[in-house]
Amino acid sequence: MDSTNISKLYGMLSPVLDERSRRLLAAGQAMAIGRGGISAVSRETGVSRPTITAGVKELQEQSTGGSRNDRIRREGGGRKREIEKQPGLVQALESLVEPVTRGDPESPLRWTCKSLRKLAAELGNQGYWVSHRLVADLLEMLGYSLQANSKTSEGSSHPDRDLQFRYINEKVEGFLAAGEPAISIDAKKKELVGDFKNAGRELRPMGDPEKVRVHDFEIPELGKVAPYGVYDIANNVAWVNVGTDHDTSAFAVASIKAWWYSMGKQAYPNAKELLITADCGGSNGYRVRLWKAELQKLADHINLTIKVCHLPPGTSKWNKIEHRLFSFITQNWRGKPLVSHEVIVNLIAATTTKAGLKVQCQMDTNDYPNGIIVTDEEFADVRLTTDDFHGEWNYAIRPKFVKFVR
Repeated sequence: MDSTNISKLYGMLSPVLDERSRRLLAAGQAMAIGRGGISAVSRETGVSRPTITAGVKELQEQSTGGSRNDRIRREGGGRKREIEKQPGLVQALESLVEPVTRGDPESPLRWTCKSLRKLAAELGNQGYWVSHRLVADLLEMLGYSLQANSKTSEGSSHPDRDLQFRYINEKVEGFLAAGEPAISIDAKKKELVGDFKNAGRELRPMGDPEKVRVHDFEIPELGKVAPYGVYDIANNVAWVNVGTDHDTSAFAVASIKAWWYSMGKQAYPNAKELLITADCGGSNGYRVRLWKAELQKLADHINLTIKVCHLPPGTSKWNKIEHRLFSFITQNWRGKPLVSHEVIVNLIAATTTKAGLKVQCQMDTNDYPNGIIVTDEEFADVRLTTDDFHGEWNYAIRPKFVKFVR
């Protein structure tokens, strides 16, 4: 049974059912799924696993001729949930795991390297009464997975990796509290345009699969596209610039500029600063001169001080944009051949989530040649100031001339 159908069916029938009927409905859905059904139904309906388990036991007893339990709990009866008895518990837990959240870039699931017992102990220090089992339930409710996946080998890690994540988190929280824009940026992997196989499956008439090419050889007249994403952390909205040329620093900054004039300027009319969180490598890498030179042009153009925080080396999959945008784009077009630029733009723009994500998308057919060199004289013209903590990762670029009217 599809997860969407589970939540939809339960949502339609729940208002007209009593407590016992709701319990049995959830139990019936879980039994229909089979292995893992109780967890799946609990996640989609919000009914606790012990309640569903009790319902399953009741249905099994009735099917074997056991006694029928007609007891119906009064509305609002039963033990209160811990998140109701302890306001702020969920927010406190999220604040503990958010700075060190990671996962597979192709999956919306997140995971944390902190153990359940350590999290429970830290919550206890803040005055909450929780067990490690309750922490596990709350993390599952928030979309976290504590199971390792195939992409956990990160190689050597920088000794200040976790400190940098905490530093970024504090910066983002400060910008959000001040009402200033904070964005997460990155380039999605390049995609072949044409009738090529796309991983995943979609519903089609039986025996009539989508026909695609046997070999993935690039079609010269269609080529590849490079989707570059800009995710607004506060508003849960995103801009994707689909380029047809090279993924260079000029392309990255052009994408940010397009986001600002299409979405950012309207959302933050009184902004004085812009915070960018980015990977440490690629077209927006901290060692790339062209990246900083292009940001100087952008700062001059939009009259904002641009502050940049880079994720530590080897942690690109921890970037928020991976789990809040790119993973859902991948899900939305799974099994669908990306036959044209129009199809790609439409599929990206149609991406949504239960949390209310909205995406705008455009094609960018401009040329962004490789090999552009920024000379020492040109780089010296960049108004760059570095933070005291890891200035190579954390820095600001200020506009050369402050304009009174933006």
